[in-house]
Amino acid sequence: MAKPTPLEADARDEALRTLEGWQVVEGRDAVSKRFTFRNFNAAFGFMTRVALVAETMNHHPEWFNVWNRVDITLTTHDAGGLTERDIKLAHAIDRLAS
Repeated sequence: MAKPTPLEADARDEALRTLEGWQVVEGRDAVSKRFTFRNFNAAFGFMTRVALVAETMNHHPEWFNVWNRVDITLTTHDAGGLTERDIKLAHAIDRLAS
């Protein structure tokens, strides 16, 4: 498998337009989004579903959970920035949250 490469500026901008609610992380080539659920159980269930998808993609998010909130940051560490893998995982995460 080829090593992923960071998205070029035009491709990055276009990809970001396809993501609803994801924000560029200041000072990093990464995106993040906050997800809020009705309680801890719903938040943890969401994290479990994301973990299963992330594992099949061999691409794992940075995340933080407090009670009903899950903050997710995506970047491809071995590529040094945002790649197509992050965009695909962001779309999958959004589908799981809906």
